Amino acid sequence: MSGAVLPARRVGAVSRAIRKALANPTTLIGALICLAIALAAIFAPWLAPFDPTEQNIIDRLASPGGDYLLGTDQFGRDVLSRLLWGARISLVVSLGAISAAAVVGGTIGMVSGYIGGRFDLFTMQVMDVLLSFPSLILGLIVVALLGPELENLVFAIALTAVAPFARIARAPTLALKERAFVEGGRALGFSHTRVLFRHILPNILPEVMVMASLWLATAVRVEASLSFIGLGVKPPTATWGGMTRDGFENILDAPWLAIAPGVAILLLVLGLNMVGDGLRDATDPKLRAE
Repeated sequence: MSGAVLPARRVGAVSRAIRKALANPTTLIGALICLAIALAAIFAPWLAPFDPTEQNIIDRLASPGGDYLLGTDQFGRDVLSRLLWGARISLVVSLGAISAAAVVGGTIGMVSGYIGGRFDLFTMQVMDVLLSFPSLILGLIVVALLGPELENLVFAIALTAVAPFARIARAPTLALKERAFVEGGRALGFSHTRVLFRHILPNILPEVMVMASLWLATAVRVEASLSFIGLGVKPPTATWGGMTRDGFENILDAPWLAIAPGVAILLLVLGLNMVGDGLRDATDPKLRAE
C-alpha cells in the first residue's frame, strides 16, 4: 500500500511546490512575464499589425512611432510584427528541445541509476563526454552538420541538455531504489518498468521540473545565439537572434533594430530564471524546513 500511496503524495507535492513558488512575488512576476510573451506568440496573427515578411522599401529604417510602433528594418518590414512572430520560434524551439531532453535524459538517468554497475558507469561516462562541450559549441556543431532547419535546431539544443537531465535524474534514483517501498514493490513481483515509472519517477519530478525551468532560459539563449550567427531558422522567418544580427549591422543608423529583440530575449530569459529560482526554493528541503 505504501508503494501506491507515496507516488500520489509526491505528485501532490509537485502542485504544492508550484503554489508555494507562485506565492513568492518574484516568481509570480517571472511567471507573468513568461505568460505575457507566450500569449503574444499565440495570438501573433491577430496582434501583429503587418505581415512579418512584407517588405516596404519606401519605409525602410523608419523610426519608431506612427504606423510602425517599433520602426522598420532595412527591408521596410515592421519590427513589432516580426518580434511577435519571432517569439513563436523561440518558444517552440526551447519548449520542444527541453521537453525532449527531459524525457530522454530523465529516462537515461533513471535507468542508469536503477541498474547500476558497469552499465551505470559507462552511461555516465558518455554523459560526461557530452557535458565537456559547452552547450553553444555542441549546438553549433550539430546544426552545422545537419543544416539550419527548425527540427535540427530542436535536436541540437535537446542534445546539449540530455546530460544534465540524466545527472539530475540519476542521483535521487540511486537513493530511492534502496527505499522500502521500492524493495517492497520488487518483492511483490512488480516489473522494473512499473517500479521505475510508477514509484521512482513521481519522486524525482520536482528536481526534473526545476532543471527544466532553468534550462528553458538556456535554450532560448542558445537558439538566439545560433540564429545570430546564421545557423538558426532560415530567413525570411522572423527570429529574435536573426533580428538582433540585422540590428547589429545597422546599429549606428537604426539602433532600435537591435534593442527591441535584445530586450525581448532579456525579458524571457529573466522571467524563466525567476520561475526556475522560485521552484528550486520551493522544492529545497532545507528551505522548506525553515
